[in-house]
Parts: sequence; C-alpha cells; structure tokens
Amino acid sequence: MNAEPASRFGLQGKRVLVTGASRGIGRAVAERFACEGARVCVHYGQDEAAARQVLESLQGEGHCLAQADLADPHEVRELVKRAVQELEGIDVLVNNAGVFFEHAVDALDYEGWQAAWQQTLGVNLLGPANLVHQVVPHMIEGGGGRIINISSRGAFRGEPAAPAYGASKAALNSLSQSLAVALAKHGIQVYGVAPGYVATDMISDLLGEHGEEIIAQSPLNRVARPEEVAATVAWLAAPEAEFLTGAIVDINGASYLR
Repeated sequence: MNAEPASRFGLQGKRVLVTGASRGIGRAVAERFACEGARVCVHYGQDEAAARQVLESLQGEGHCLAQADLADPHEVRELVKRAVQELEGIDVLVNNAGVFFEHAVDALDYEGWQAAWQQTLGVNLLGPANLVHQVVPHMIEGGGGRIINISSRGAFRGEPAAPAYGASKAALNSLSQSLAVALAKHGIQVYGVAPGYVATDMISDLLGEHGEEIIAQSPLNRVARPEEVAATVAWLAAPEAEFLTGAIVDINGASYLR
C-alpha cells in the first residue's frame, strides 16, 4: 500500500462501507475514497478474488473485506457488524451493489417473472433498505453520516426489457428522499446518484454490439467513466455538500434530461 494520502474533500479518516466494490463503479468509488484518506470496507457478493485485488490496490491503511448476499437480511446484519468492527464505526454508506438482467414481460413464464422481480428487488432495493436500517444507529452514535445510493437513469426513462430494474431504482430514489427528511435531525444526509451508461465490464458486451447507438445518446459522444461517478460520490460525502441532501444527481452526459 502507498503512503497515507491527503484529502481534497475533507474525508481523511472517514470510515466508508461500499457495496459491490469488487468491480465497476463500486471499485472506482472504493479507490476514490481511499485516495481521499478514508478507510474502506470492500463488500463483494461472490467474486472474492476480484475483491481482494481491489483491497490490495487501495491507498492508505486500515481497509477491510466483507462478503454478503444483500438479498439475505441476516447476511446484511452480519456485514454491518463486520464493517463496524473492522473500521470502528461507519461514517459513509455507499449502496452501489445491484443486479441487472433482461426479463421482458412478454418473454417469460410466470415463474420466471416472479423470480426476476424477487431477485432484482431483493438486491437493488431491500438490500439497501436493510443496510440503512443497520447502519443508521452507528451514524447517530457517531454524530452523523452520509448515505449515497447509486440509482440509474432507468429510474426516470424506464427499462422496457428489465422493468424490475427500473422500478427498483425509482423506488431507491424515493427511499433516498424519504430518508433525507427523516434523518436530517440526526445529522445524516442522504443522496441518490443516477448514472446513465458507464464503461464497466457489466455493459462491455452491450457496448460491443450497440456502441455507436449508445454513445450517440450523449452530446459528449461517449459514456461515463467509473471514475467520474466515483468523484461525484466522494464530493457528496464532503462537508460542503450537506445542503444537497435529498437530491438525485444525474450523471448521464445530457443523454436524458428531466
């Protein structure tokens, strides 16, 4: 690990739990917080090798690794216990982990339809909700905190081939705004971040097949980089961003305006 970094956003020493941090946006977020001098708990669902690679790449010291199926309420509770024990508290929760797969309403039987909704909502909505419930007492005890939920452009424009995904992200936005009001009295600010397409391995095949069409959606003629999303997340955790609580921040290169 490298020498202790200096923070541009006042995040030195903050204790951060990032879900889905073994790849993509989650990895970039974990790396950015570490660069800002924070201590990071790298959560992963299945790919331990990738998560360990992320852990070993982080600047600074005092980071940790934790596995959990976020659709399992018991595992969520144990994840928070592990993170609190290793980090000695939690100041920032980044709910990044999510699942996306196509499940068009006219292409599945009823059993498949039920499974798609249960799996998607279990990870994308109930997982973050349960994490918030378990983390909030520790933030209150510590005098405040930040909760940043990674949503999606699909929450606003819809996801015809993956309706449960779009619905889960729309509900996550609503949850973020409800929590922003409910938790302000405790010094806890809550935000949503809604990216469009981001250049991660999750959409690499899609970019390979429909790259020109996807890129043309933005007047910038490209998709977002994970590091751009991570920079926004880190800034929202900074003291100066307090009055944005309840905001849903779009990061879609003007590909969808609302």
